[in-house]
Amino acid sequence: MMAVPVYAADGVQGSKIVTGTEKLIGDVTTWLMVLAPVVAGLLIIYFFIRRSAADEMDTKKWNNRIVVAIVSCIGAVLGSATLNLIIGYYK
Repeated sequence: MMAVPVYAADGVQGSKIVTGTEKLIGDVTTWLMVLAPVVAGLLIIYFFIRRSAADEMDTKKWNNRIVVAIVSCIGAVLGSATLNLIIGYYK
């Protein structure tokens, strides 16, 4: 008896939360695509310097760390590029 009819606004697409979240994800993925190779490059240089001063057993560990840094950089860039691509479809 006392019910008041309520109507939805333009939808969720136009809300500030959704558009703000899209912009935030876009900015974070862009920064990640720039920052990941820079940080990985600095780490790889550091690992090479440490490997040059290591003995045989430690050399294997530093080689593994170099490989992990390279694979992690590739994963971070591909992940952020994929996320940026997916977000691009919603604009």
